[in-house]
Amino acid sequence: MSQAPKSRPKVPEGRARYYTTKQMEPNDKGFVGYQTIWDNLQKEVQYQPPKKP
Repeated sequence: MSQAPKSRPKVPEGRARYYTTKQMEPNDKGFVGYQTIWDNLQKEVQYQPPKKP
């Protein structure tokens, strides 16, 4: 039987509605992880105190 390949193929960047995934570099044990970057789901605005009557 043939051995499993030592390197993983390069996966393109994945784009979904709320997040992006990127393939990370393999570590010393050969584990290839994926990084998830979330988009902002809500906008943050500066607080304005209410006007005094």
